[in-house]
Amino acid sequence: MSVHLLLSAGRGPQECAWALARLLRRLEADATRQNLQTRRAQTVPGDRPGTYRSVLVQIAGAGAEIFAASWTGTLCWQAPSPYRANTGRKNWYVIAQQCQVDTPRTTFAEADVDIVACRTGGPGGQHRNKASTAVRATHRPSGIVVVVDTERQFSLNRRIAMQLLRQRIEQSDVATGRAVTTARWRIHDELVRGHPTRIERPEMSQQDPAPQKQTPRRRQQSTPSRSPR
Repeated sequence: MSVHLLLSAGRGPQECAWALARLLRRLEADATRQNLQTRRAQTVPGDRPGTYRSVLVQIAGAGAEIFAASWTGTLCWQAPSPYRANTGRKNWYVIAQQCQVDTPRTTFAEADVDIVACRTGGPGGQHRNKASTAVRATHRPSGIVVVVDTERQFSLNRRIAMQLLRQRIEQSDVATGRAVTTARWRIHDELVRGHPTRIERPEMSQQDPAPQKQTPRRRQQSTPSRSPR
């Protein structure tokens, strides 16, 4: 059993990309303790070395779904900014959502198609109306139905119906794949700052040193020496 978890810094500042990298390592360590395997299926690096704008993590093993649920939602990394010493903000938010990555392709087999001969009305001559030459084809796995009555021969209509079913099934698979990709990209804009579902903090021995604030040196004014009287 495996699930995919997408971690995104959204449109947050560079500290959010830094926080994502820390949260990712914390997640991977937590998964290892629970005998789960993780794999970084896709990564988008941040502007600074060692940071990520987004990471797609595959989690595999018994209890992967429960584990992923515990890391789903708004995550908060609570630590001072390693880049700006003059900011008092310490909460950096990342969103984590389970997502679908691969969409299964529908396998077309004629054995899965129900063919029914039927009559159709409308213009077309006496042969078309008197004989059941039209075809109603139903693909049971997908539920797609086509009706073909363009030809006067049943066999020709049946052949056309099979071709139409193949085309519509392929079009449906493509549309499903696009919908999955769109849903994954939408996650990047769903980040809600505040009310996190999980708060993580660095260990005291692993805190990143904050940059030292540069204090401008005051120039010492020389005291003019008094000339002896």
